[in-house]
Amino acid sequence: MPDNDNLCNQPIKESKKMKNNSGSGIAGAAYFMAFIGAAVYYIQQAATFGAGFIGFLKALVWPAFLIYELLKYIM
Repeated sequence: MPDNDNLCNQPIKESKKMKNNSGSGIAGAAYFMAFIGAAVYYIQQAATFGAGFIGFLKALVWPAFLIYELLKYIM
């Protein structure tokens, strides 16, 4: 069995520096608001539950559609 007194007397190592992830909050908030708006739009346009579900999935990936169409327009 290890000696508990020996473990308690060991010096505490300095903790590692934490990452600074500040600055991404506004982009996340903007994406979330755009997601809510897209979900509301697609679900309002749906006539059936299945179409509403597909609209919700489209709202999740709308940035991919946007970038695809933008690149198609540029090239």
